[in-house]
Amino acid sequence: MKTIPEHDVRIAKMTFAKVYPHYITKVEDKGRTKVELHQVIEWLTRLKK
Repeated sequence: MKTIPEHDVRIAKMTFAKVYPHYITKVEDKGRTKVELHQVIEWLTRLKK
């Protein structure tokens, strides 16, 4: 996929809080849970509770 610089800047400025609801919707549509999403996010970011 070819992107333009303006698109890259717009994506870079997005906050996690802005995209999180979209992740929830997507995982639930695929039959997964919020807990599973949180496990993946923790694994990706190496955050520990």
